[in-house]
Amino acid sequence: MLDRLLADAVLVVHAAFVALVAAGGFAVLRWPKAAWLHLPAVAWGVLVEYSGARCPLTPLEIELRRRSGAAGYPGGFIDRYVVALLYPEPLTRRAQVALGTLALAVNAAIYWRVIARRR
Repeated sequence: MLDRLLADAVLVVHAAFVALVAAGGFAVLRWPKAAWLHLPAVAWGVLVEYSGARCPLTPLEIELRRRSGAAGYPGGFIDRYVVALLYPEPLTRRAQVALGTLALAVNAAIYWRVIARRR
């Protein structure tokens, strides 16, 4: 029971982190000091996507689910929860790089605007 709750907590933290990477720049437009939290998150998110690495939260969630008696799942968090909603096929390396580039481009545009405002 505890492992299941911990797995669900890891899932919530992971989803919040992905949301921070994807949309946290919009918070920076309103609160520029949020960049101290957002920039490292974007750097990590883009690095994971470009390198093809697996976020450490994914194996943690899978292991906790297995310990609770539930089945684990193949792939990663993005593949399981996000891409499955958008694309019927598994996450390809090309799609992973495209997601990283999208995150980088959107956030670069937002930070360009934040910097332009300060001038």
